[in-house]
Amino acid sequence: MKLITRICWLLLGAVFIFSGLIKLNDPVGTALKLEEYFDVFAEDFGRFFLVFKGSARTISIVLSSLEVVLGVALLLRWYLRKTMWVLLVLLVFFGFLTFYSAAFNKVTDCGCFGDFIKLTPWTSFAKDMVLLGLWLVVFFNVRYLRRVFASGQLGVMYITLAAAIAIGIGVRALGHLPYFDFLPYKVGNDIGKLMQASEPMRYKYIMERNGETKEFTEYPTDSTWKYKQMVSLNPEAGPKITDFRVWNDAGDYTQELLKGNKLVLIVQGTEKADRDRFLLINQLMLSADSSKKKITPLIITSSSPADFDAFRHDVNLSAPFYYADATVLKSMIRSNPGFILLQNGVVKGKYHYHDIPTRGKLEELL
Repeated sequence: MKLITRICWLLLGAVFIFSGLIKLNDPVGTALKLEEYFDVFAEDFGRFFLVFKGSARTISIVLSSLEVVLGVALLLRWYLRKTMWVLLVLLVFFGFLTFYSAAFNKVTDCGCFGDFIKLTPWTSFAKDMVLLGLWLVVFFNVRYLRRVFASGQLGVMYITLAAAIAIGIGVRALGHLPYFDFLPYKVGNDIGKLMQASEPMRYKYIMERNGETKEFTEYPTDSTWKYKQMVSLNPEAGPKITDFRVWNDAGDYTQELLKGNKLVLIVQGTEKADRDRFLLINQLMLSADSSKKKITPLIITSSSPADFDAFRHDVNLSAPFYYADATVLKSMIRSNPGFILLQNGVVKGKYHYHDIPTRGKLEELL
């Protein structure tokens, strides 16, 4: 039992540290997931939860950092009993969220491991139950973990250092871009190819007749069979990007965007867009337009035409602008505004508004 307890102790601490670091890698994405939960709770339990939406990014860093700190405290066996009780509170909280999402189909991805590992609601709940099982083993066999690796002032120093590092990781990612990009629009990806299936899709058809259910790999010609369901046999071959579309008043611009060199300024929403860097942004847009690499600058936004028209005059934007879905733009870049450099649909560079590149830097990438 001693060995089992120590394995459970090690796994529980490691999972909490890993989960927290993955979330801190992309605190904006974690905040978006929290906002989704707040919207659901506001609808089901009361509008009070909408109060937290304005602080979603701060909450995301605090919660994610807490996971890391608790994981470190557990592995150091620092105030082990108290650490275990705080871990239980978090496990119950996360367990409630995942069960609620799964049982009522409210949030289809809990965001437990960010965009690195996508889990279905029931898988997320099962993961939390496994962690709770690990917690129970450790809690009721804590006598096998008597040795403390850091106590007193040394323990305080280690925990303080862990908290500072965790918060620092999250704050830097918040002010720039994720260290590791797990989204479909990461640098190197070909958007056009990801909008297509990697191989022909294959399906099976579930049909029913006189209470009998049967599966067919080809749609039956016998009309006595009644269609019930169609299931993909190779879902992994399906398009990884299914909702990307760009348009303006003249019509669809999606395919044109994926041709040639494009410097795309993404303004997700004018109400929350940072306005302090538009002097540099406008300078880059103008210099890119005169590049020998034939870079075409343009803007994509999800704001309404009226809101964006007022905004572009306010910040002196003069490039052509187009529209896209807000969720798509949030997936493309975790910055508002932010730049994406495209070459025939391939993402060559992504830039936060705190890291605006020079024209020379853009040309080096093309």
